[in-house]
Amino acid sequence: MSTPLAVVRRVRHSNTWIFGTMLFSACLSLLASFVLSVDAIRLAEDPDTALSCNINSVISCGTVALSWQAQLFGFPNAFLGLVAEPVVITLAVAALGGVRFPRWFMCAAQTVYTLGVIFAYWLFYQAMFHIGALCPWCLLVTVSTTLVFATLTHVNIRDGNLPLPARMRPALKSAIEADLDAVAVTIWLLALALLVLTRYGTQLFA
Repeated sequence: MSTPLAVVRRVRHSNTWIFGTMLFSACLSLLASFVLSVDAIRLAEDPDTALSCNINSVISCGTVALSWQAQLFGFPNAFLGLVAEPVVITLAVAALGGVRFPRWFMCAAQTVYTLGVIFAYWLFYQAMFHIGALCPWCLLVTVSTTLVFATLTHVNIRDGNLPLPARMRPALKSAIEADLDAVAVTIWLLALALLVLTRYGTQLFA
């Protein structure tokens, strides 16, 4: 008879849970990208537009959106999310339907999404330490892209899709099977929350 813990672990390692989590996270990121894109268009029309998430000097979407970092490639960064997240959503839905993608495709997806996560955290760093303001929708993108990255990495390590050294593969698979990836992601997100609180403290609620 399976114990409750064994059932939970079995569910967590199932494709339904993994790709369901990926789908949910990508949908959140797409929603945030859509809102940020609309706000970017509004600000382009009128830079003095008061956005609903302009709460105080720290929680201010407008301050972040008007920075040069928010348009690094000459257009609002949120437009990238409108292009990238539907691809992730399609991948997740297809996988939930039983489609098994070739190794090269999953490896390419891992590479592209890794670049996306790096970019998301670069923006987070810029907002935290250079812009001096935070955007709730941007923070949602940071968290959701982290979760998509974690689930994609989980699948690719489990299925052996990544071109890793032979000696690393058993160790990484064992770590995945022991749920160390879930522990790592939880600690990481809690550390981010603590960093924000430590950096801005009561200013967040002023």
